[in-house]
Amino acid sequence: MRLFRLLRILAVSSRYGLDEMLFEHEPSGRLAALSRILHFWRRFDEPQAVRLRKALEALGPIFVKFGQVLSTRRDLLPPDIADELAKLQDRVPPFPSAQALAEIERAYGRPASAVFAEFSAEPVASASVAQVHLARLPDGRDVAVKILRPNMQAVIDHDISLLDTLAGLVEKAWSDGKRLKPREVVAEFAKYLRDELDLMREASNCSQLRRNFEGSTLLVVPEVYWDWCTPSVMVMERMRGIPISQTEALVNANVDLKALSRAGVEIFFTQVFRDGFFHADMHPGNIFVATDGEKHGRYIALDFGIVGTLTDTDKNYLAQNFLAFFQRDYKRVAQAHVEAGWAPADTRVDEFEAAIRAVCEPIFDRPLKEISFGKVLLRLFQTSRRFNVEIQPQLVMLQKTLLNIEGLGRQLDPDLDLWKTAKPFLERWMSEQLGLRGLKKAIELEAPNWAHTLPQLPRLVHQALSRPAAPDLSPWLAELAAGQRRQNTLLAIIAALLAGILVAPFFF
Repeated sequence: MRLFRLLRILAVSSRYGLDEMLFEHEPSGRLAALSRILHFWRRFDEPQAVRLRKALEALGPIFVKFGQVLSTRRDLLPPDIADELAKLQDRVPPFPSAQALAEIERAYGRPASAVFAEFSAEPVASASVAQVHLARLPDGRDVAVKILRPNMQAVIDHDISLLDTLAGLVEKAWSDGKRLKPREVVAEFAKYLRDELDLMREASNCSQLRRNFEGSTLLVVPEVYWDWCTPSVMVMERMRGIPISQTEALVNANVDLKALSRAGVEIFFTQVFRDGFFHADMHPGNIFVATDGEKHGRYIALDFGIVGTLTDTDKNYLAQNFLAFFQRDYKRVAQAHVEAGWAPADTRVDEFEAAIRAVCEPIFDRPLKEISFGKVLLRLFQTSRRFNVEIQPQLVMLQKTLLNIEGLGRQLDPDLDLWKTAKPFLERWMSEQLGLRGLKKAIELEAPNWAHTLPQLPRLVHQALSRPAAPDLSPWLAELAAGQRRQNTLLAIIAALLAGILVAPFFF
C-alpha cells in the first residue's frame, strides 16, 4: 500500500515537473542537471506555482488540505506559490452513499432507517475528511449529518509519513530548505488534520462558539444534538441560508452587503479579543447568510473542525499592536515585540520602527479594494526575518483567518475601511480590560475567592499581632521586625476593609 502510494506520488510529481522545481535549488546542481535530462522531451508551459497546485489536486484530499494549510505560511513561501495554493478549494468528489450508510450503521449499531425518520442518501456537501447529508430526527427536527470518510486514519497515517519523508528531502536538497522548516510544517499540518478526524471534538467546538454568541444579532451557530454524535458522525441543527459567495442572490434577498461586511469584521474581533476562541476556517464554503425571519441578514457559521485559541497574554499583545497600528505608533509596535520576547533583546527599536513604518504607512486611509493584506503580511514577514522575529505558532491560524476576512470583505464591500470599523471595537475592548470596567470585571471574577478568604482575616490578623519576635535578633533587628509586623498587620486590615467595601455589593 505504502509503496504503491509512493509510486503514485512520484508519477504525479514527474507529470507536473515537481522534481525539476525541487532540484533546481539543490546546491551542487547535479540533481537539477539530471532532472533536465529526464524532462528533455517535455516542456512545461504553465508556471511552477500552477503546476504545484494541480499536482496536489491530483494527489487527493489529504494533499489538497496540506496545500491549503501551506498557503497560510506566507512567512515561508514565495508569494507566487502562496497565492496559487490559496486557490485550492476544499471540494472533492463524495464517497458512495452505500459507504455513508455503512458508516452510520457502524457508529450506531443499527441502520440509518432505525436512527432517523428520514435520511437523504445523496450528500449536499463534500470535503477532504467528511461529507454532509440531510436528515430528520424521530421528533421531526431537521438536521445535518456529517459523516467521516471511511478509513481516513489509515490514509492519513500513510500520507503524513510520506509527506514527512518528502519534507526531509526538501530540507536536504533545497538550498533554502532549513529556513523553510518543512518538517515542522508537516508536523503542524498533521496536528490539525488529526483534530479534524474526531467529530466529537468538532461538535464541542461548535457548541462553544454557539454559547459564545448566544443572543447575538450578528452570527448564528447551529445547535449540536449530542445524543446522536459519535467520533465519526456529527448531527447538528440544519441551517438554511445563501452561501456568502453568491452576492447577487444576497442582494435579491434584500441583504445589506455593506452592513454584512462590517458585521464580519466585528465578529472576527469579538471572537479573537473577547473570547480568545475563533473559527479558523472561514472560507466562503463555510459561511452562509440567513434570509428568513428574525435571523435575516445574519452570518451562519459551519464546519468547526479547525478553531484557534489565544491566551490572555496573546490577546493583550495583539490588542496593543492593533491599536498602535491604528494610531500609527510604530515605535510602540516595535517595543511590544521586544518586550514580548518575540524580537531579540538587542534589537534596535528605532530601526525596527522605521521598517514597520515603511510597510504600514502606505495603506492607511485607503479603502479595502486598494489594499492587499497578503502583500502587507508578506512584507511584514520579510521584515520579521530581517530582525530575527520569531513567528508565533499560535498566530498562524489567526493570520489565515484574517486573510479569509479580507477576502469576504473585498467581495461584499470593496470600500470597507477596515481600520475605522475595527478601531472603536478595539478601544472599547481595551477600556473593558484595563479601565474601570476591567477592574469591576476582575472583582466579579475574584469575588467567590474573597468570600472564602474574608472570614479568615481576623484569625490571620490575630496571629500576626501575637507572633513573638525571634529571640536571637539584636535589639535593633527585633525592633525592625516588630515594625515590619505592625506594617503588615496594618496592610492586612486595610486590605480587609477594602475587600469588604468592594465585595459587599455582590452579596447584599
